[in-house]
Amino acid sequence: MARAGLGDRWQCLFANDMDVIKASTYIRNWGAEHFDSRDIREVNVTDLKGCGDLAWASFPCQDLSVAGNGLGMGESGTEEFTRSGALWPFLDLIDDLRLESRQPHLLVLENVVGLLTLEQGRDFAAICLRLGEMKYRYGAVIIDAKKFLPQSRPRVFIIAVRKDIEIPFKLSSGMATDSWHAPTLLRAYKYLPSKAHEDWIWWDLGPAPLLKENALEDLIRLNDAEWHTPEETQRFINMMTPLHLARLEEAKNAEDFSVGSLYLRMRREGGANKQRAEVTFSPVLGCLRTPRGGASRPRIIVAGKGQVRTRLLFVSEAAALMGLDHTYTLPEIYHHAFKVIGDGVAVPSVRFLADRLLEPLVLAARKPSVSCSEKRLDKCTVLA
Repeated sequence: MARAGLGDRWQCLFANDMDVIKASTYIRNWGAEHFDSRDIREVNVTDLKGCGDLAWASFPCQDLSVAGNGLGMGESGTEEFTRSGALWPFLDLIDDLRLESRQPHLLVLENVVGLLTLEQGRDFAAICLRLGEMKYRYGAVIIDAKKFLPQSRPRVFIIAVRKDIEIPFKLSSGMATDSWHAPTLLRAYKYLPSKAHEDWIWWDLGPAPLLKENALEDLIRLNDAEWHTPEETQRFINMMTPLHLARLEEAKNAEDFSVGSLYLRMRREGGANKQRAEVTFSPVLGCLRTPRGGASRPRIIVAGKGQVRTRLLFVSEAAALMGLDHTYTLPEIYHHAFKVIGDGVAVPSVRFLADRLLEPLVLAARKPSVSCSEKRLDKCTVLA
């Protein structure tokens, strides 16, 4: 989805993912010529041809997310790292390119906001220090997909630029901005060692867009849909606490229909775990996640005019919530499609970042004083 967000102005030189479902999805949409399905630790610098403008890593989030196990990323330079630690061999490859005078002008590292908070940003600090060692300056922004789409999906993007590249004045503000540097990021920055502060950049993406009204209602199919039976819907209602029952009753008695998120959660009550149904009604749905069982499948609830209906979210609706074009091919199996979607990055977030920051930086990097400046300006290249 990062590839989809970058768009046709970018040419992909290399792409990698060892997950079979994600690999097959990528190949169906973009072709197999430049795709490598090996573990990133098995990829060698000789497999990376040419001189790219950008290297992008959306590395695994399982050990960093709220829903994960909090293992973190492990130690750089050792074999003892977790799934999220797949970033370390990726950065080793970039450093090997640097030794061959082929390092990309830009790096983008994308993950969940938990990267900033786990153990007071321990892994975030390690990443920043590693980037500095590789002769990059860097900064981070938090972009929430809800600025573009009716889905709450905040993600942190670390954008690094080679130290020999002069950064256009308009791309950095010299200080944090409310739109792109949330308190979570400010706290993580505070805990960075002083050496990491020396290479820090406060990126300025300009004014934030506003989500259009009724975006969610325009996306969700309210008619001719496969709704749960009344008995199944009532089963969910019976699993709600008084707080969520009151929330549902308010929406049910409203004069207009409201679309909401329906989640099944395990809650600790009276010394034991109990499964609860929880609802939220807002202009945006909750973050789409990778399903790991029936309880985690994405569901919606529609209430109003004295009615309540529930059902699973359609794959086509989830794809639209990620900003994917209707021509994008997803797996036919429901569970597989949501595995791809749940681990993806929202397409408009990537496009916005490319438009506001990445493409202006590429133009700055291609000034005659910078190596690899012979590249054409009408096409950018990316190692993903």
